[in-house]
Amino acid sequence: MAELENGNGPVPAGRRRRRPATVREAKALAHPLRVRILRLCLHRELTNKELADRLGTTPGTVLYHVRQLVDAGLLVAAPVRTGASGALEKPYRSTGETWWLSLSDTEDESGGAPATAPLAAFQEELDEAGPESVRAFARFVLHLSDEDVAELDRRIVAVLDEFVATDDERRDRPPYAGMFVLHRPAES
Repeated sequence: MAELENGNGPVPAGRRRRRPATVREAKALAHPLRVRILRLCLHRELTNKELADRLGTTPGTVLYHVRQLVDAGLLVAAPVRTGASGALEKPYRSTGETWWLSLSDTEDESGGAPATAPLAAFQEELDEAGPESVRAFARFVLHLSDEDVAELDRRIVAVLDEFVATDDERRDRPPYAGMFVLHRPAES
């Protein structure tokens, strides 16, 4: 969910810091469809219909999820525009705030960690893009203390933050999506 814009234009490098997600933000991010809507609206303003077509669902379903994201301040309405048929359309765009939110200490309404929604959304996007879309891959097992986990996370996120904060400088290049996940295997 690395996103650059904050709704007011690009975020200057080094000026943003992570913060805990509010309950409303965490709840909004606890559904894979909402995570996908945010990613789709990051670089392009899209209407409910456009989102529904892209996500293979109904405009009513999308509208429900869009409202959740708008209420949480993660999606904003863009100026109304005239569509191809001449009808007025109401597009939405992501605020880009999600990159700077920490969900690690937040639970969704069902008691589960909201981190699973981005995983499900990423899997759906990867399935849609196909195996040929993968450009880099590393699978590993490390023996780490809690302090080691925190340090590994801090260092990897610091590198990603640098790229996120300067992404506006590379808008002429192809986009790449990725995810870093560290988990305890079931057999541990």
